[in-house]
Amino acid sequence: MQDYDPKLIASLEEKARLLRRLVLKMTHAAKSGHPGGSLSCTDIMTALYFHVLNVDPKRPDWPQRDRFVLSKGHAAPILYAALAEKGFLPVEELTTLRKFGSRLQGHPERGTVPGIEACAGAEGQGLSFGIGMALAARLDKSPTRVYVLLGDGENDVGQTWEAAMAAPHFKLDNLTAIIDRNGLQQEGPTEKIMSLEPLAEKWMAFRWHAIGIDGHDMRQILSALDEAKATKGRPTAIIARTVKGKGVSFMENVVKFHGSAPTDDELKRALAELGEPA
Repeated sequence: MQDYDPKLIASLEEKARLLRRLVLKMTHAAKSGHPGGSLSCTDIMTALYFHVLNVDPKRPDWPQRDRFVLSKGHAAPILYAALAEKGFLPVEELTTLRKFGSRLQGHPERGTVPGIEACAGAEGQGLSFGIGMALAARLDKSPTRVYVLLGDGENDVGQTWEAAMAAPHFKLDNLTAIIDRNGLQQEGPTEKIMSLEPLAEKWMAFRWHAIGIDGHDMRQILSALDEAKATKGRPTAIIARTVKGKGVSFMENVVKFHGSAPTDDELKRALAELGEPA
């Protein structure tokens, strides 16, 4: 693994704590939303938006930008938080999440907030969108790289595997799929609803370059993303082992918080755990 600058790692970890606090405040203000799956992928989103993605909030439609697709669209709060902190929208707007007339609806919608590259709602579509973007970049001879974040529950969906079959066929080495492997989906544990294991081996069988990581270890996340960029001739799938509700003790591995916002008391406790300044 590459030896990353400790200051970079510390900065990204602090940014992740801030994004987690924003997710909790947004969902609390909305009294709805999906905090659990947003918190599980916060470290991945932090690495992408604050170190890896070549994007510019001043030029959101720059043709050679990298593309990020949130296939697990219910985790929209963490996408909005990252876009706000990156400068694509005002941070103050985050508390309008899911409110009537707001741009920040429960699932991301392209054409509302700058920086959103694809609509999401029905699970299993994002990887197909990503393949189209990666193919277009190749035709345009663009340096654009495409990153798609999937929930592990999405691996139940047939369209995900149709896309998984297509990407290696077209040798899309500018495409990286990241699976947020938190082990819980809407109705309970993934292994009880539809067993996914051995998940990495399945992606490898579809001829992807597969990497397994701890999705909360910033060094492992950066290393995997660097390895994906260096891999030629085939796409990369990063299987990130994560914890639903990560960072808040009473939310971690609790199915309820897949789609339940924190109460007033829960918000206060959670923010304290995440180091909210007094």
